[in-house]
Amino acid sequence: MAVCDKCGLPEDLCVCEEIVKESMRVKITLDKRRFGKVATVIEGLDERDINLKELSSLLKAKCACGGTIKENVIELQGDHKEKVRDILQAIGYSSELIDVK
Repeated sequence: MAVCDKCGLPEDLCVCEEIVKESMRVKITLDKRRFGKVATVIEGLDERDINLKELSSLLKAKCACGGTIKENVIELQGDHKEKVRDILQAIGYSSELIDVK
């Protein structure tokens, strides 16, 4: 049975990721790209605390778009600010700490 390094609880009872989600400040912005294309940029995520690849895959699937991870920043193709905010709130991020600009 594996034990979490941070909290000392068994892996199936570990609450470290939920605590981090509630205290993390996330910034969602739009970025203008070449040829007038728009990308949604999600910043403020720490790859040491959250699995960015898993979160990116979830967001891309829910928004039905492509995207990438660059330097702890998730980029999604298209304007998905409101949808990303709703998804993040649904999976446990604090709504007061999500900034949409």
